[in-house]
Amino acid sequence: MNTSALAPAMELPRSEPSTLQLKRELHRAQLRKRMTAIALIAPLVLFLLTVFIAPIAILLKRAIENPEIADGLPQTVAALRNWDRNGTPPDAAYAALAADLTVAHEQNTAGNVARRINVELPGARSIVMKTARAMPLQPADGGAPLSAQEVRQALIGIDAQWGQPDYWQAIARNGSHYSPYYLLASLDLRQDGTGRIVSMDESESAYRQIFVRTFAISLVVTLCCLVLGFPLAYWLSTMPERRANLFMILVLIPFWTSILVRVAAWMVLLQSEGLVNKALMALHITNAPLELLFNRTGIYISMTHILLPFMILPLYSVMKSIPPTYLRAAISLGSHPFAAFWRVYVPQTYPGIGAGALLVFILALGYYITPALLGGTSEQMVSYYVAYFINVTINWGMACALGALLLAATLLLYSVYRRFAKMEVSMG
Repeated sequence: MNTSALAPAMELPRSEPSTLQLKRELHRAQLRKRMTAIALIAPLVLFLLTVFIAPIAILLKRAIENPEIADGLPQTVAALRNWDRNGTPPDAAYAALAADLTVAHEQNTAGNVARRINVELPGARSIVMKTARAMPLQPADGGAPLSAQEVRQALIGIDAQWGQPDYWQAIARNGSHYSPYYLLASLDLRQDGTGRIVSMDESESAYRQIFVRTFAISLVVTLCCLVLGFPLAYWLSTMPERRANLFMILVLIPFWTSILVRVAAWMVLLQSEGLVNKALMALHITNAPLELLFNRTGIYISMTHILLPFMILPLYSVMKSIPPTYLRAAISLGSHPFAAFWRVYVPQTYPGIGAGALLVFILALGYYITPALLGGTSEQMVSYYVAYFINVTINWGMACALGALLLAATLLLYSVYRRFAKMEVSMG
């Protein structure tokens, strides 16, 4: 019997994978994981770029963009480049202006130039448009073209303002495609005829007061939300979880109602014949209805009601994580209950206070509907004027400049909060 056929076949020796092959397989596996992660976050990144980053970039660009004069009067800008901005410019600038206005009139772009100059010099629109309609300048006898000196005399004859330096200084200041005009105007600053930055006259300045008013209203609303939200959040944190969840639903109910509906409801409640005034008079607290509408009081009440949940939620989440044994231990060691609460419990809520105050303050800075409906004409915030420049005067540069300053204030507040939070963590 042949036993060799029954013997198991001899196995060939297997070669062990080399270190280089293992590194390649590990690299491929890591690359697949990275590509999977990128594919998962790519939609979110594209969404943020489309609806958040890109609009902010456009806003910042429009805040310093100033193309109307540079595009509409290129020859005039070039002729004024070496002008010292004292007195009237040379005759060549008048000839260049006549040539530019002739082209602008033919291409129907003179209105953009007139509107831009009118922003700095009220009444300039009619003068620029009247001059553009008079173009091109023709010699009286139909002979040779007018000389630069004759063009100068003709323009001054159309309107005597061309013989003054104001209009020429405005053109020279705005000869670049980008300028700080709108940002300076948002801070009640301007450039004088020689280009120096100076403060506006008190009769013209208003935006500093508007920013101060905006920050003051936001600060008061934040403090009101903190005063009302802290005890409510503490009360909720001491409840059993099931009951706390039930009351938290009541706190979140305002989120389910439109802001416009809530503001309209407060208009009904706060009017002279509203429920609030009737209750105050019924309790003999007041003898006559209080003025609660179309002033800052109505703004405070409505904004506090709308923004209160944004204060309660961060406070509640922090308070819920604080063990109640800390207070009992402090009291058992002889501390007064109030002193134990103030010195042991409250410091542990600082992260919630900081997060809630920052959230409420930043949201309050950009409020528009509530001050517009409940505030008077002298109680409007920055957002009202942003909407005014966009919808009424179609001045995108000024609107974007105000928005850019609000964005800068928001980023500054956030950076300050982050710095204090890091200091607190390092000290802890």
